[in-house]
Amino acid sequence: MDFNLSADQQEAYADALRFAKAQLQGDVVARDRDHVFPADLWKKCGTRRIQGLPVPEALGGRGLDPLTCTLVLEALGNGCCDAGLCFSLGAHVATASVPLWKFGTPEQQARYLRGLCDGSIVGVGALTEPGAGSDAAAIASTAKPDGKGYVLAGTKRYISDAAIADVIVVYAMTDPQKGFHGGMTAFLIDTDRPGFRVTRTFSMMGLRTAPIGEIVLDDARVSADAVLGGVGGGATVFQTAMDWERVFLMASQIGAMQRVLDRSIQHARTRKQFGQAIGKFQAVAHRLVDLKVNLEAARLLVYRAATRLDKSKAVSLDAAMAKLFASEAAVETALDAIRTHGASGYVVDNELERALRDAVGSTIYSGTSDIQRNIIARWLGM
Repeated sequence: MDFNLSADQQEAYADALRFAKAQLQGDVVARDRDHVFPADLWKKCGTRRIQGLPVPEALGGRGLDPLTCTLVLEALGNGCCDAGLCFSLGAHVATASVPLWKFGTPEQQARYLRGLCDGSIVGVGALTEPGAGSDAAAIASTAKPDGKGYVLAGTKRYISDAAIADVIVVYAMTDPQKGFHGGMTAFLIDTDRPGFRVTRTFSMMGLRTAPIGEIVLDDARVSADAVLGGVGGGATVFQTAMDWERVFLMASQIGAMQRVLDRSIQHARTRKQFGQAIGKFQAVAHRLVDLKVNLEAARLLVYRAATRLDKSKAVSLDAAMAKLFASEAAVETALDAIRTHGASGYVVDNELERALRDAVGSTIYSGTSDIQRNIIARWLGM
């Protein structure tokens, strides 16, 4: 495919990169250590409507096509060393802004969408449970009709930004007999609603600036107008969100891979041992060559998936392949960057150990690597 970027797309990337380098920094080491969400940086992103990149301008967003959105998120991942912030931005856009744009009623859009796009409302999706995650069809949360609305009960676990969210797209079974397709419904739940509780925030290996938590729905009552995408339409809402999320989260991961590779190349050129730059040793040079090839292959897969969002019925295959390859390449990139830097790469004040911890998460969230392989296998007829 031809990925010659237009002048506007190139400028969108360059502008986002300048913004990230100038505005999205601060003491990332301290935030990571203390598990602090950078609310001030989130608000700065909101002034540029990054949280609503693909949403039409008439609804409060930037109105960018999926590939240009991907470029912007890639630039943020390159210029911003806080992977937790980039993760939160991608998850917010894909699991809250996009579903409201694609499936929301005019009334729902009027209530939430502009706030989601400018970051004044924090949103995210919630499907994973103690007994369901990879097996999305096994969710036990229920939504039972009650008068003019529903009563929701269940527990959601490992939910991105649970502790700071204002609205959450919650998936629950309205007809367990029908199962995942036809029996699951998406609901818009305001987090200040009685019966909604965030019971804890997890201390994670990586992505520590994104508060990932557990939610309990204790007979939370919602009106019928909280249904998103129609009763029984939750599977379609969820799958759409996952396709966008896998592309957008890997976009920022590619940006991080580019930054880590650039640092490693610079180190290999300037660090001297045995009378020469370490990059002159074939073992080091070939390692960096492999990282460059992996980066470019991951970038092409993500770009291709981005161009097929909203256009191809097979985009789930493209998104799964992009997510699988890019996430595993990100881990390899961070590991080899540490090897190239030696002891300095193992030091906390150097971002490389954090890059590795954050990259490991990318092989788990939005469906593990094993799940991506299962998805790809099904498309192959296995």
